[in-house]
Amino acid sequence: MDPDDVNADETAWERRSVVRVVPPVAPRKLAKVPFVELADGRLQGVVSSGSDIERVYVSSITAGTHALSCSTNNNRPCGALHGHACKHIRMLADEAVVQYGTDRVARYLRVEVPEGDALMSCLHGQPERTPAAVVFSRFLRHLAYLEVPDSTDPLVELHWFPSTAAETGAAR
Repeated sequence: MDPDDVNADETAWERRSVVRVVPPVAPRKLAKVPFVELADGRLQGVVSSGSDIERVYVSSITAGTHALSCSTNNNRPCGALHGHACKHIRMLADEAVVQYGTDRVARYLRVEVPEGDALMSCLHGQPERTPAAVVFSRFLRHLAYLEVPDSTDPLVELHWFPSTAAETGAAR
């Protein structure tokens, strides 16, 4: 299949084993919240510490229940998470809105956000500990891809994705 055909034929694109990168709604500053995602039934990400350059927090809001979780990458609880969102969770939510837009984040978290209201003003979840390791590992994996030199060659670790030729039956 010619790469130009993929761009022209939406159905062909959707059958491929790749995920389209959704462009951010607005440009993000990555220094404070370098990683934000809607995954595993949570808005989750990595937030830099305001006081220690070597510390990061893994913060999350669970869809539906709006449970709040925040701890360092080695699972030490955030000292400011007491019955309401800490600054790390607020920063995560703000950056998620910049990245994905209020409507998409609200749909994912299953919350109604009236016109003109902030997302966090509509969330009333309680603290609930969730492990930080999975989110932090994904963050580190994303960082590793930044070090991969530009190339059109396939990445060895993604070898299990079908090649274009194999997918179309051209090469057997």
